[in-house]
Amino acid sequence: MWPAQGQTEAVVLVLHGGREHGRRPVHALSLAYLRMVPIAKAIARASAHRGVATWLLRDLVQGWNAPDLSPVADARWALERIRRRHPGVPILLVGHSMGGRVALRVADDEAVTAVCALAPWTPPGEPVDQLGGRLVLIAHGDADRVTDPRESYAYATRAKAVTDRVLRYDVRGEKHAMLLRAKDWNRLVTRFVLGALELEPFEVDVTKAMTQPAPGGLRIPL
Repeated sequence: MWPAQGQTEAVVLVLHGGREHGRRPVHALSLAYLRMVPIAKAIARASAHRGVATWLLRDLVQGWNAPDLSPVADARWALERIRRRHPGVPILLVGHSMGGRVALRVADDEAVTAVCALAPWTPPGEPVDQLGGRLVLIAHGDADRVTDPRESYAYATRAKAVTDRVLRYDVRGEKHAMLLRAKDWNRLVTRFVLGALELEPFEVDVTKAMTQPAPGGLRIPL
């Protein structure tokens, strides 16, 4: 956890990736968890002095584990803790891979105002109704062979039907681990966080992309 400086005005909850099945505990040296540490730190550096706290959740177990949906339960537990500790503040979700799927799933929480899903796992049939009224950013490397960028594009297209503020980036030449262009990912996420929390204005092209009817704004090159 990276606390806000002064009074907490908003919280960013960061969610890591995992696998479809797995009951092993997630330890502090798990690669999926460690990958989100620099992103969480980048968010904190950019926003802590503006009253934003950053929480990085470590799931209890590695897998999605349908029908249990283990990481969804973990995220809802974290959201409840945030709401108890900081009642009334907006919560923004940032998730990678399975964590992106979790972030999109739990966006129905009353405190969540925006979701940033990085290389998300969004299989066909993944629900979108919970995104109503939320601001949504999806970014996916076009060389990703772990989660399918075509599926996140299809998901974003469906999401446009329930919220008019959706944008999606094609991260050129990037793979699933988001390591080849790590600085670009960090910058994209921090800009989104600051814009979504109205701490800085979005750039004009981003604002236009968010309000275009599908498929506009869903294949922005990065």
